[in-house]
Amino acid sequence: MKACLFISLLLQYLPFAAHAAEKPNVILIYSDDQGYGDASCLNPDSKFRTRNLDRLAREGLTLTDGHCSDTVCTPSRYGLLTGRYSWRTELKRGVFGAERACLITDGRTTLASLLSNNGYHTAMVGKWHLGMDFPGTKRKRNWSQPVKDMPLDKGFDYYWGIPASMNYGVLAWFEGRHAKVPPTLNTRKKPNRIALSDYRIMPPYEKKPVNETDLEVAPDFIDSECLTRFTDKSIEWIRGKADDARKGKPFFLYLPFTSPHKPVIPLPKFHGQGKAGAYGEFMIETDHHVGRILELLDQEKLAHNTLVIYTSDNGPETTWKNRAEKFSHQSNGIYREGKRSIYEGGHRVPFFIRWPAKVKPGSQLNAPVCQTDLLATLAEMLGKKLLNNAGEDSNSFYTAMLAPETVKERPPIIHHSSQGQFAIREGKWKLIMPGKKKAMNLQLYDLERDPGETVNLAKKNPNIVTSLTAKITGIISKGRSSPGTPVKNDTPLWSDLVWMK
Repeated sequence: MKACLFISLLLQYLPFAAHAAEKPNVILIYSDDQGYGDASCLNPDSKFRTRNLDRLAREGLTLTDGHCSDTVCTPSRYGLLTGRYSWRTELKRGVFGAERACLITDGRTTLASLLSNNGYHTAMVGKWHLGMDFPGTKRKRNWSQPVKDMPLDKGFDYYWGIPASMNYGVLAWFEGRHAKVPPTLNTRKKPNRIALSDYRIMPPYEKKPVNETDLEVAPDFIDSECLTRFTDKSIEWIRGKADDARKGKPFFLYLPFTSPHKPVIPLPKFHGQGKAGAYGEFMIETDHHVGRILELLDQEKLAHNTLVIYTSDNGPETTWKNRAEKFSHQSNGIYREGKRSIYEGGHRVPFFIRWPAKVKPGSQLNAPVCQTDLLATLAEMLGKKLLNNAGEDSNSFYTAMLAPETVKERPPIIHHSSQGQFAIREGKWKLIMPGKKKAMNLQLYDLERDPGETVNLAKKNPNIVTSLTAKITGIISKGRSSPGTPVKNDTPLWSDLVWMK
């Protein structure tokens, strides 16, 4: 009898024990300004093929209703790494330059610190764009001194990359806290002859600035080398951790690419591919480097227990309109508008997850998911509970990732535009709140019937408007949308919250 009771208890415990012990390697690849329609598996009319993104979809899970937490670079990256909406911080609109206090405060839980504290090697290779503290001031640098308040202070063991987008601040290949070739020269945007309304960051560079807005640049920096260098360094780092991974000490790599964000600069080997001009070629190059990572996992026999996540920081740059007209390619897919916008094209993005050991090939999750949810999802995967002051807007979809048919009700998702406007999404309903600068009435859309947001149903559904308004007000006021006790936002209420007067 006692033996039967013991076996019964053991069987109840084993699923949790196995669940708590799961530690796959994790690779998070983040593209820059890639629209939903820029993955060919999501766009039957795409004018180019993204064969490796299609492979991720074929071999893993496609989140068809996946969203970034904002519609421009800096705030989306904050939400991705911290599981918290960036508008809860001082950043209410727009993006940062390269140089300033990091938006992620010391001590805040990030994807990197969560995984590092649970036995992972952690690395970031690519574009940061969350603020760094450089030694000295512009034109008065001492590059022998270390960079502070940067990825190595936010949970990453290793960092190699550039500080921000290439139209901002300081451009050099940083490894750790130093640039091996310091950014001692000066430059500015130069014409890009292969793409529409675009620029280049390329030699020749000057010793003395031509004007005060000139960028600080290293002699060996060339914009078109970013994707190759980022992927090369990522492969080098993974190979260095492969033996540890096979022995049970996993790794986490965060790989934020600079593409297809401007400058659109595909290497010559990709010219002529696809039928969407230089932009299509640049997406094909991006996809090529994703394939290099997948090929490495196969070579090192790490693919089976490596969780690969691929998504984008926001919708496509406004040049999507030119591509639609000239090439009949819709970077935003069937959705309205693009980068910076509160409409779906601004924040509904490609989102794929492959984990052969656990995730069913070719599966789809059609319920709303936000990139802020990754922190809680990985915590649940590890059998860990987040602290009350961590991942305030992170709601785990771990169970649904493994079995999409088991989707459970979740708190609403809050969308936010670069101009400070808000929307709330719950189930099929999306309510766009009135904004301060962009005068507009409340807009309510049924995304199941009207994914292109063409018919405003606010006047016909006053009860839904009232309910969603109360819910977004509560989520903002309580400092969180995940379960837990209320916490404070970093600032008092601000002027964009016009409905909360």
